[in-house]
Amino acid sequence: MRIGRLWLAVVALLAAATLTTLAIAFSASSSPAAPPEKIHFADITRAAGIRFVHNNGSFGKKYLPETLGPGVAFIDYNHDGWQDIFIVNGTRWPGHPGRVTMPVLYRNNHDGTFTDVTRKAGLAIPMYGLGVAVGDYDNDGYDDLFVTGYGQNHLFHNNGNGTFTDVTKKAGLWGPHDLSTSAAWVDTSRNGRLDLLVANYVQWTPQTDLFCTMDGVHKSYCTPESYHGASLRLWHNNGDGTFTDGTKKAGLYDPTSKNLGIAVLDANQDGWPDIAVSNDTEPNKLYINNRNGTFTEKGIPEGIAYSEDGVARAGMGIAAADYNRSGYPSLLITNFSNQMIALYQNQQNGLFVDVAPTSSIGRTSLLTLGFGCFFFDYNLDSWPDIYVADGHLDPAIETIQHRVHYAEQPHLYRNIDGKNFVDEAAQMGAAFAAPRVARGAAYGDINNDGAPDIVITANGGPAQLFLNEGGANHALRIKLVGTKSNRDGIGSLVSVQSSGTKQKQMLTSGSSYLSSSELVLTFGLGSSTTANAIEVHWPSGSVTRLTNVKADQILTIREGSGIVHAEPFRKRA
Repeated sequence: MRIGRLWLAVVALLAAATLTTLAIAFSASSSPAAPPEKIHFADITRAAGIRFVHNNGSFGKKYLPETLGPGVAFIDYNHDGWQDIFIVNGTRWPGHPGRVTMPVLYRNNHDGTFTDVTRKAGLAIPMYGLGVAVGDYDNDGYDDLFVTGYGQNHLFHNNGNGTFTDVTKKAGLWGPHDLSTSAAWVDTSRNGRLDLLVANYVQWTPQTDLFCTMDGVHKSYCTPESYHGASLRLWHNNGDGTFTDGTKKAGLYDPTSKNLGIAVLDANQDGWPDIAVSNDTEPNKLYINNRNGTFTEKGIPEGIAYSEDGVARAGMGIAAADYNRSGYPSLLITNFSNQMIALYQNQQNGLFVDVAPTSSIGRTSLLTLGFGCFFFDYNLDSWPDIYVADGHLDPAIETIQHRVHYAEQPHLYRNIDGKNFVDEAAQMGAAFAAPRVARGAAYGDINNDGAPDIVITANGGPAQLFLNEGGANHALRIKLVGTKSNRDGIGSLVSVQSSGTKQKQMLTSGSSYLSSSELVLTFGLGSSTTANAIEVHWPSGSVTRLTNVKADQILTIREGSGIVHAEPFRKRA
């Protein structure tokens, strides 16, 4: 305990010194905002044929899991080069009234519409689902689905013919019966096989459900402090279709955690994947890869465990990106209302500093409760922007806190120069900015025009699909195919140079909240029509180098071969 407090004091002193130098750079008046491109996000949900409505199973008893879901994922399940959509669903509680529902898979028809192929794909399985991770765990060229939830998680193997098979038992993943949330595929040992990370929230069952109240009379959803925590789990890929629980051996076992989000990043740029976990009312964790099959937890010494005043916040979603072109990834963590978003800037010396309090990000997010979140370059100007899906937990919150709302507007922070951000959500169309009880969120290019689109879920409400329209900036999209590395190329670090700028992105699975964005990297190039240089550092250690690559196309880069396919973007709306 004394060591923890000492580290916290050191971090606080360093953070205070660093924040002093950063305050000017992040003040609203330090740099005038460049005029944004005329971009908006059009709500194409109904026109696209998306009819999903989440079933949280609520029947009046306010069970804790009802507030959490659902997650959503972009996945090119049939390997046709078009992003499909998978949405997790809950179902009714056993013995109680309600609908029996299941997850939904929508196939992209290449014309702006989608078809529900859930039953045909073999995914019409009722479960109390929450989150999803996408990855090709057996390296057969077809991405598989891992779905988390209460009671039993499920691994669905992609058969390569448009169908999936539930292989949970066969893979050795049957049980334990946890309340699992986010998940991510990651090659922890860089051996060419994807391992599986599963976040677990708290120890809860219908039998141990507690009575909590905000007004002293009516039952409300309990906060996580009411329940014991649960550990993150690491399932090692054995290479034969089965997995082994390697949590304790890897040094990841921690039953005090209350995991909601997972982000994979290379925090120290040593070429090995590290793990960041957002915790709800417990310190966030940062597991540094020791390169020998084990991890060391450094959340406190590296500065992401607490807020700047030493408080463990209610961490929900999490994402990582090199948003300021420093060459090092920083971390974004969404928190509860009255806590503001955290933007932990990587100081490149083993320390992260939360710069959100001195920026518009902190001020504008103070009253909202964020869940899904990600970095993406929505205007393709070469600066990663930030999207945050907001929504509260209890419909009665407005009677207790009059400034806090149940349905909340999202945030879309335009990154101006790596230092300053402007919330542009209100400028993106009435439907986009409308209040909702949002949870999962992911991005993917559904029409292959080079601009990332967004899918959002709502707790107990509809999913919505937004098409990115307008804008004239150039971009490159890169799809990786590993040979010595895992087939998806997950864990690869890609850098793109153009017009004197250098961007770096790591291809990862998971992140956001319960969700998975597309396994394709998009690099905005602004006005540049050519990428002067591209480098792919694969998990195997091999490097692919390309020069003078024309913009506005999607490239398929195979490890050891270079570009094996190039296709120009479709005309942008």
